[in-house]
Amino acid sequence: MGIYQLIYQSQSLVPFEKEEIVAMLAVCRAYNTAHHITGLLLYTPDGRFLQVLEGEESAVRGLYLNRVITDPRHFNSRVYSEGPALKRSFPNWPLGFREASASVLRTLLSNVPPDRPGLLVPRPHTRPELMKLLKEFLAHTEVDATLPDPWPADARPVGVY
Repeated sequence: MGIYQLIYQSQSLVPFEKEEIVAMLAVCRAYNTAHHITGLLLYTPDGRFLQVLEGEESAVRGLYLNRVITDPRHFNSRVYSEGPALKRSFPNWPLGFREASASVLRTLLSNVPPDRPGLLVPRPHTRPELMKLLKEFLAHTEVDATLPDPWPADARPVGVY
């Protein structure tokens, strides 16, 4: 029973209001806690989501297939990366949340220029590269004080707050 990570992006039908985000986070955090899923959700003002889900493979894939892609509030869900992980990247977060700009999301999901001579095609970030970029983003992004903070101070990942 190892850790499985799935990273996806989707687009909301209409941008969410703050109250809708708060309500969604409460439901998602309760579900994730009950199913031992952790992760991070980024949301842009224009209505795009980028989410990292991690936990047991059946729980993560079940959440994505049975709840995320069937949720009528968003569309165009696309998995960027999925597979086994050595450990959780967000072990204390039933669902971390940050707002991100569209340009930050573009940077996170952009292709990497060819990194070897003779390689002509850019490639997507590997999952470890994307996780590193996400953690750097978190380390330099403030928590929105108007959103409920589900984590006690001693459970917050080091270097994130």
